[in-house]
Formats: sequence, C-alpha cells, structure tokens
Amino acid sequence: MLDISLLLIVLTAVVFFVLLFLLNKWLYNPLLTFMEERDISIRRDLENAIANESGAKEILKEAETIVSEAKHKASAEKKEAIEAQKAEIAKMIEAKKAELEKRYEEFQARLKEEEQAIRSTLISQMPLFKEALKAKFNQL
Repeated sequence: MLDISLLLIVLTAVVFFVLLFLLNKWLYNPLLTFMEERDISIRRDLENAIANESGAKEILKEAETIVSEAKHKASAEKKEAIEAQKAEIAKMIEAKKAELEKRYEEFQARLKEEEQAIRSTLISQMPLFKEALKAKFNQL
C-alpha cells in the first residue's frame, strides 16, 4: 500500500537541510544582523537625544541667566539715566532760579532808582505845586 522509499526520505531530508542552510545564510542571518544594527542605531539615537536634551536644558538655563543679567543691566542703566536727567534738570532749575533772582534784584534796583528820580522831581517841583495850590485856594 504505502511504499516508503528510504532514498526519497533521505533526499527530502538533504534538500530540507540544504534549504535550511541556504535560507539561514542568505535570509535569516542578514535579517538578524540588520535587526541588531537597527537596535544599536535606535539605542545610539536615543542616547544622543537624551544628551541633546540635557545640552538643550543647559543652554536654556544659560540663556535665561543671560536674559536676567541683561534685564538687571538695562534696569541699572535706566536708573542711571534717570538720575543723570534729574541732576541735569535740577541744575537747569537752579540756573533759572539764579537768573530770575538776578532779574528781580535788577528790577528792584531800577524801581528804587525810578522812585528816587520821581522823589527828586517831586521835591524839585514842590514850590510850583505850592503856588498852584495857593492859586486854587485863592480862586475858591
């Protein structure tokens, strides 16, 4: 009924093992090598990403430090500029006050001179006024 041929079994086994050997050499080993290299590449990229992340954090901290220092420096320069302007304005106010004080003193001096001139004029014309008053009283 069933005729089992030993040659056919051996030949099938040889073809099977040759096929296994060839598939292992041409397909499985390159595929496994590629998968291992891919795993190594993924691990390396992950390590690089972690290193880049820590580097980025350091750079971010450094940038924040630089920005805060720049803000402090700008604030200090702003305060210095404001103080300088205040001092300059105070000097201008003092100069204007001194000028006004001088003009006021000159005005008072001219006023006194005019007062003296008017007094001397009035005193010099006093006799004329007396005569005019006498003439007016006489007319009444």
